[in-house]
Amino acid sequence: MDERGREGGQASRGSGPLRYNAFSRHLRRRYGGRVRKIPLDAGFGCPHRSGEGRREGGGCIYCENASFSPVTSSGPPPLEEQIRRGIRGAGRHRPAGFIAYFQAYTNTLGALELLRERYDTVRGFPEIKGLAVGTRPDCVDDPVLDLLDSYCSDYEVWLELGLQSGNDATLGRIRRGHGVDAFLRAVERTARRRMLVCVHVILGLPGEGRGEMMETARVLAGLPVHGVKVHHCHVVRGTPLEEAYLRGEYRPLEYSEYLSLVCDFLEEVPWPVTIHRLIGEAPVERVAAPRWGVPKPTFLRDVHQELARRGTVQGSRCGSATSSVRRPRP
Repeated sequence: MDERGREGGQASRGSGPLRYNAFSRHLRRRYGGRVRKIPLDAGFGCPHRSGEGRREGGGCIYCENASFSPVTSSGPPPLEEQIRRGIRGAGRHRPAGFIAYFQAYTNTLGALELLRERYDTVRGFPEIKGLAVGTRPDCVDDPVLDLLDSYCSDYEVWLELGLQSGNDATLGRIRRGHGVDAFLRAVERTARRRMLVCVHVILGLPGEGRGEMMETARVLAGLPVHGVKVHHCHVVRGTPLEEAYLRGEYRPLEYSEYLSLVCDFLEEVPWPVTIHRLIGEAPVERVAAPRWGVPKPTFLRDVHQELARRGTVQGSRCGSATSSVRRPRP
Protein backbone atom coordinates (compact mmCIF):
# COMPACT_ATOMS: atom_id res chain seq x y z
CA MET A 1 0.00 0.00 0.00
CA ASP A 2 1.30 3.43 -0.97
CA GLU A 3 1.28 5.59 2.15
CA ARG A 4 3.43 8.41 0.83
CA GLY A 5 0.98 11.23 1.45
CA ARG A 6 0.44 12.01 -2.25
CA GLU A 7 -3.32 11.38 -2.44
CA GLY A 8 -4.88 13.79 -4.85
CA GLY A 9 -1.74 15.27 -6.39
CA GLN A 10 -2.13 13.76 -9.84
CA ALA A 11 -5.88 14.34 -9.94
CA SER A 12 -5.62 18.10 -10.28
CA ARG A 13 -2.95 18.38 -12.96
CA GLY A 14 -4.31 19.87 -16.14
CA SER A 15 -7.94 19.34 -15.09
CA GLY A 16 -8.84 22.43 -13.08
CA PRO A 17 -8.98 22.98 -9.32
CA LEU A 18 -9.07 19.97 -7.06
CA ARG A 19 -12.62 19.13 -6.09
CA TYR A 20 -11.85 17.47 -2.77
CA ASN A 21 -9.68 18.46 0.17
CA ALA A 22 -6.68 16.20 -0.38
CA PHE A 23 -4.50 15.43 2.64
CA SER A 24 -1.41 16.04 0.53
CA ARG A 25 -2.45 19.68 0.14
CA HIS A 26 -2.80 20.06 3.90
CA LEU A 27 0.71 18.68 4.38
CA ARG A 28 2.22 20.94 1.72
CA ARG A 29 0.61 24.01 3.26
CA ARG A 30 1.79 23.14 6.74
CA TYR A 31 5.31 21.94 5.99
CA GLY A 32 6.12 23.78 2.78
CA GLY A 33 6.61 20.69 0.65
CA ARG A 34 5.89 17.03 0.14
CA VAL A 35 5.59 14.88 3.26
CA ARG A 36 5.99 11.12 3.04
CA LYS A 37 4.49 8.47 5.29
CA ILE A 38 6.65 5.63 6.58
CA PRO A 39 4.48 2.55 7.33
CA LEU A 40 5.66 0.77 10.47
CA ASP A 41 5.03 -2.58 12.09
CA ALA A 42 5.61 -2.19 15.83
CA GLY A 43 4.91 -5.86 16.57
CA PHE A 44 1.44 -5.42 18.03
CA GLY A 45 -1.36 -7.92 17.58
CA CYS A 46 -5.12 -7.65 17.33
CA PRO A 47 -7.48 -8.34 20.26
CA HIS A 48 -10.06 -9.72 17.85
CA ARG A 49 -7.93 -12.58 16.52
CA SER A 50 -7.65 -15.86 18.42
CA GLY A 51 -4.64 -16.05 20.68
CA GLU A 52 -3.59 -12.43 20.16
CA GLY A 53 -5.50 -10.60 22.86
CA ARG A 54 -8.37 -10.42 25.24
CA ARG A 55 -11.10 -11.60 22.87
CA GLU A 56 -11.59 -14.75 20.83
CA GLY A 57 -13.26 -13.38 17.72
CA GLY A 58 -11.23 -14.91 14.89
CA GLY A 59 -10.83 -11.56 13.18
CA CYS A 60 -12.76 -9.63 10.56
CA ILE A 61 -13.89 -11.71 7.60
CA TYR A 62 -11.81 -9.68 5.12
CA CYS A 63 -8.64 -9.45 7.21
CA GLU A 64 -5.23 -10.71 6.23
CA ASN A 65 -2.90 -8.01 7.51
CA ALA A 66 -0.09 -8.78 5.09
CA SER A 67 -2.38 -7.71 2.23
CA PHE A 68 -2.25 -4.08 3.33
CA SER A 69 0.87 -4.07 5.49
CA PRO A 70 3.39 -6.27 3.65
CA VAL A 71 6.18 -5.47 6.11
CA THR A 72 4.55 -7.97 8.51
CA SER A 73 4.94 -10.95 6.20
CA SER A 74 8.30 -12.10 7.56
CA GLY A 75 8.27 -10.50 11.00
CA PRO A 76 9.05 -6.87 11.66
CA PRO A 77 12.63 -5.60 11.85
CA PRO A 78 13.46 -3.11 14.62
CA LEU A 79 11.49 0.12 14.37
CA GLU A 80 14.66 2.18 14.03
CA GLU A 81 15.64 0.14 10.99
CA GLN A 82 12.17 0.51 9.46
CA ILE A 83 12.34 4.28 9.89
CA ARG A 84 15.85 4.52 8.45
CA ARG A 85 14.76 2.46 5.43
CA GLY A 86 11.77 4.73 4.94
CA ILE A 87 13.93 7.84 5.02
CA ARG A 88 16.50 6.34 2.66
CA GLY A 89 13.69 5.27 0.34
CA ALA A 90 12.88 8.90 -0.35
CA GLY A 91 16.03 9.09 -2.47
CA ARG A 92 17.93 12.23 -3.30
CA HIS A 93 14.83 14.42 -3.50
CA ARG A 94 14.25 14.52 0.24
CA PRO A 95 10.70 15.49 1.28
CA ALA A 96 9.99 18.31 3.71
CA GLY A 97 9.42 15.67 6.34
CA PHE A 98 8.02 12.27 7.22
CA ILE A 99 5.07 10.89 9.18
CA ALA A 100 5.75 7.75 11.19
CA TYR A 101 2.68 5.62 10.52
CA PHE A 102 2.16 2.81 13.06
CA GLN A 103 0.06 0.82 10.63
CA ALA A 104 0.02 -2.93 11.22
CA TYR A 105 -2.72 -4.33 13.44
CA THR A 106 -3.79 -2.51 16.63
CA ASN A 107 -1.17 0.01 17.66
CA THR A 108 -2.66 0.93 21.02
CA LEU A 109 -2.72 -2.67 22.22
CA GLY A 110 -0.28 -3.02 25.10
CA ALA A 111 0.85 -1.65 28.42
CA LEU A 112 1.37 2.11 28.49
CA GLU A 113 5.10 1.83 29.02
CA LEU A 114 5.41 -0.50 26.04
CA LEU A 115 3.42 1.93 23.89
CA ARG A 116 5.54 4.85 25.06
CA GLU A 117 8.73 2.92 24.26
CA ARG A 118 7.54 2.17 20.71
CA TYR A 119 6.26 5.68 19.99
CA ASP A 120 9.40 7.26 21.48
CA THR A 121 11.43 5.65 18.71
CA VAL A 122 10.46 8.55 16.44
CA ARG A 123 12.21 11.04 18.74
CA GLY A 124 15.56 9.83 17.44
CA PHE A 125 14.75 11.08 13.93
CA PRO A 126 14.45 14.85 13.46
CA GLU A 127 13.06 14.23 9.97
CA ILE A 128 9.81 12.92 11.55
CA LYS A 129 7.19 15.67 11.65
CA GLY A 130 4.10 13.64 12.45
CA LEU A 131 2.86 10.53 14.18
CA ALA A 132 -0.09 8.47 12.89
CA VAL A 133 -1.38 5.57 14.97
CA GLY A 134 -3.80 3.06 13.50
CA THR A 135 -6.10 1.24 15.90
CA ARG A 136 -9.61 0.02 16.69
CA PRO A 137 -12.27 2.23 18.32
CA ASP A 138 -12.58 -0.22 21.22
CA CYS A 139 -8.86 -0.05 22.06
CA VAL A 140 -8.41 3.63 22.96
CA ASP A 141 -9.10 4.22 26.63
CA ASP A 142 -8.32 7.50 28.38
CA PRO A 143 -4.76 6.59 29.49
CA VAL A 144 -3.83 5.71 25.90
CA LEU A 145 -5.35 8.95 24.62
CA ASP A 146 -3.49 10.93 27.26
CA LEU A 147 -0.25 9.29 26.16
CA LEU A 148 -0.86 10.14 22.52
CA ASP A 149 -1.84 13.67 23.45
CA SER A 150 1.54 14.13 25.11
CA TYR A 151 3.20 13.87 21.68
CA CYS A 152 1.12 16.74 20.28
CA SER A 153 3.55 19.30 21.67
CA ASP A 154 6.21 18.07 19.23
CA TYR A 155 4.35 16.37 16.40
CA GLU A 156 1.19 16.48 14.35
CA VAL A 157 -0.58 13.43 15.79
CA TRP A 158 -3.28 11.51 13.93
CA LEU A 159 -5.35 8.79 15.56
CA GLU A 160 -6.57 6.52 12.75
CA LEU A 161 -9.73 4.68 13.76
CA GLY A 162 -10.98 1.70 11.77
CA LEU A 163 -14.75 2.17 11.65
CA GLN A 164 -15.34 0.53 8.23
CA SER A 165 -19.12 1.08 8.40
CA GLY A 166 -21.52 3.21 10.37
CA ASN A 167 -24.08 0.40 10.30
CA ASP A 168 -24.23 -2.06 13.20
CA ALA A 169 -25.73 -4.82 11.06
CA THR A 170 -22.79 -4.58 8.66
CA LEU A 171 -20.27 -4.59 11.51
CA GLY A 172 -21.89 -7.77 12.74
CA ARG A 173 -21.74 -9.43 9.31
CA ILE A 174 -18.05 -8.69 8.90
CA ARG A 175 -17.31 -9.83 12.49
CA ARG A 176 -15.80 -6.48 13.36
CA GLY A 177 -16.11 -7.11 17.10
CA HIS A 178 -17.45 -3.68 18.04
CA GLY A 179 -20.45 -1.51 17.29
CA VAL A 180 -20.91 2.05 16.13
CA ASP A 181 -21.29 3.19 19.74
CA ALA A 182 -17.69 2.21 20.50
CA PHE A 183 -16.57 4.43 17.63
CA LEU A 184 -18.71 7.35 18.77
CA ARG A 185 -17.32 7.11 22.28
CA ALA A 186 -13.74 7.01 20.97
CA VAL A 187 -14.30 10.13 18.86
CA GLU A 188 -15.95 11.94 21.76
CA ARG A 189 -13.02 11.21 24.10
CA THR A 190 -10.44 12.12 21.48
CA ALA A 191 -12.17 15.45 20.77
CA ARG A 192 -11.19 16.61 24.28
CA ARG A 193 -7.55 16.36 23.30
CA ARG A 194 -5.24 17.93 20.72
CA MET A 195 -4.78 15.05 18.31
CA LEU A 196 -6.58 14.72 15.00
CA VAL A 197 -8.88 11.87 14.01
CA CYS A 198 -8.82 10.02 10.68
CA VAL A 199 -11.56 7.45 10.08
CA HIS A 200 -11.18 4.37 7.86
CA VAL A 201 -14.24 3.39 5.83
CA ILE A 202 -14.70 0.46 3.44
CA LEU A 203 -17.20 0.70 0.58
CA GLY A 204 -18.73 -2.46 -0.86
CA LEU A 205 -18.88 -4.55 2.32
CA PRO A 206 -21.17 -7.61 2.29
CA GLY A 207 -24.84 -6.75 2.51
CA GLU A 208 -24.40 -3.00 2.18
CA GLY A 209 -26.17 -0.94 -0.43
CA ARG A 210 -25.67 2.67 -1.36
CA GLY A 211 -28.04 3.82 1.40
CA GLU A 212 -25.98 2.26 4.17
CA MET A 213 -22.72 3.59 2.71
CA MET A 214 -24.05 7.13 2.46
CA GLU A 215 -25.37 6.87 6.01
CA THR A 216 -21.80 6.18 7.13
CA ALA A 217 -20.74 9.41 5.39
CA ARG A 218 -23.53 11.31 7.12
CA VAL A 219 -22.50 9.89 10.51
CA LEU A 220 -18.98 11.22 9.94
CA ALA A 221 -20.31 14.58 8.74
CA GLY A 222 -21.85 15.19 12.16
CA LEU A 223 -18.72 14.37 14.17
CA PRO A 224 -15.48 16.19 15.06
CA VAL A 225 -13.31 14.17 12.69
CA HIS A 226 -10.52 15.68 10.62
CA GLY A 227 -9.74 13.07 7.98
CA VAL A 228 -11.18 10.08 6.13
CA LYS A 229 -9.60 7.14 4.34
CA VAL A 230 -11.88 5.34 1.91
CA HIS A 231 -11.03 1.82 0.77
CA HIS A 232 -12.81 -0.54 -1.58
CA CYS A 233 -13.50 -4.01 -0.22
CA HIS A 234 -10.79 -6.44 -1.30
CA VAL A 235 -11.42 -10.17 -1.41
CA VAL A 236 -8.09 -11.32 0.00
CA ARG A 237 -6.97 -14.90 -0.47
CA GLY A 238 -7.27 -17.15 2.57
CA THR A 239 -9.99 -15.14 4.29
CA PRO A 240 -13.62 -16.04 5.13
CA LEU A 241 -14.67 -13.38 2.64
CA GLU A 242 -12.89 -15.29 -0.13
CA GLU A 243 -14.80 -18.41 0.85
CA ALA A 244 -18.07 -16.48 0.55
CA TYR A 245 -16.95 -15.06 -2.79
CA LEU A 246 -16.08 -18.50 -4.17
CA ARG A 247 -19.50 -19.80 -3.07
CA GLY A 248 -21.16 -16.96 -4.97
CA GLU A 249 -22.41 -15.31 -1.78
CA TYR A 250 -20.51 -12.05 -2.23
CA ARG A 251 -20.17 -9.86 -5.30
CA PRO A 252 -17.38 -7.24 -5.28
CA LEU A 253 -18.05 -3.80 -6.69
CA GLU A 254 -17.34 -3.12 -10.34
CA TYR A 255 -14.97 -0.26 -11.08
CA SER A 256 -17.73 2.04 -12.33
CA GLU A 257 -19.81 1.30 -9.23
CA TYR A 258 -16.97 2.13 -6.89
CA LEU A 259 -16.11 5.32 -8.77
CA SER A 260 -19.71 6.51 -8.49
CA LEU A 261 -19.94 5.59 -4.80
CA VAL A 262 -16.70 7.41 -3.95
CA CYS A 263 -18.01 10.57 -5.58
CA ASP A 264 -21.36 10.20 -3.77
CA PHE A 265 -19.46 9.71 -0.51
CA LEU A 266 -17.29 12.79 -1.05
CA GLU A 267 -20.36 14.91 -1.67
CA GLU A 268 -21.63 13.95 1.80
CA VAL A 269 -18.37 14.77 3.64
CA PRO A 270 -17.78 18.39 4.77
CA TRP A 271 -14.97 20.20 2.95
CA PRO A 272 -12.74 20.83 6.01
CA VAL A 273 -12.32 17.04 6.41
CA THR A 274 -9.10 16.00 4.68
CA ILE A 275 -9.23 13.03 2.31
CA HIS A 276 -6.26 10.78 3.04
CA ARG A 277 -7.06 8.05 0.54
CA LEU A 278 -9.78 7.13 -1.94
CA ILE A 279 -8.76 3.65 -3.06
CA GLY A 280 -7.21 0.66 -1.32
CA GLU A 281 -4.08 -1.01 -2.64
CA ALA A 282 -2.77 -4.50 -1.93
CA PRO A 283 -0.26 -6.89 -3.55
CA VAL A 284 -2.02 -8.26 -6.62
CA GLU A 285 -1.02 -11.84 -5.82
CA ARG A 286 -2.97 -11.66 -2.56
CA VAL A 287 -6.19 -10.33 -4.05
CA ALA A 288 -8.80 -12.66 -5.52
CA ALA A 289 -11.17 -9.82 -6.47
CA PRO A 290 -11.82 -7.21 -7.66
CA ARG A 291 -8.91 -6.91 -10.07
CA TRP A 292 -9.67 -3.78 -12.02
CA GLY A 293 -6.16 -3.19 -13.35
CA VAL A 294 -6.57 0.57 -12.87
CA PRO A 295 -3.53 2.46 -11.50
CA LYS A 296 -4.13 4.80 -8.58
CA PRO A 297 -3.34 8.01 -10.56
CA THR A 298 -5.92 6.98 -13.17
CA PHE A 299 -8.55 6.41 -10.50
CA LEU A 300 -7.88 9.80 -8.90
CA ARG A 301 -8.16 11.45 -12.30
CA ASP A 302 -11.45 9.65 -12.90
CA VAL A 303 -12.82 10.82 -9.53
CA HIS A 304 -11.96 14.41 -10.36
CA GLN A 305 -13.45 14.16 -13.83
CA GLU A 306 -16.67 12.59 -12.50
CA LEU A 307 -17.09 15.34 -9.90
CA ALA A 308 -16.44 17.92 -12.62
CA ARG A 309 -19.04 16.26 -14.85
CA ARG A 310 -21.54 16.46 -11.99
CA GLY A 311 -20.57 20.04 -11.21
CA THR A 312 -20.03 19.11 -7.55
CA VAL A 313 -17.25 19.17 -4.96
CA GLN A 314 -16.64 17.54 -1.61
CA GLY A 315 -19.43 18.56 0.76
CA SER A 316 -21.95 19.53 -1.92
CA ARG A 317 -24.71 17.46 -0.33
CA CYS A 318 -24.12 18.50 3.26
CA GLY A 319 -24.24 22.26 2.93
CA SER A 320 -20.52 22.69 3.58
CA ALA A 321 -19.21 22.93 0.03
CA THR A 322 -16.38 25.42 -0.17
CA SER A 323 -14.74 26.99 -3.19
CA SER A 324 -11.54 25.34 -4.38
CA VAL A 325 -9.62 28.44 -3.32
CA ARG A 326 -10.53 28.21 0.35
CA ARG A 327 -9.19 24.98 1.86
CA PRO A 328 -9.25 25.26 5.65
CA ARG A 329 -6.81 23.17 7.63
CA PRO A 330 -8.15 20.63 10.16
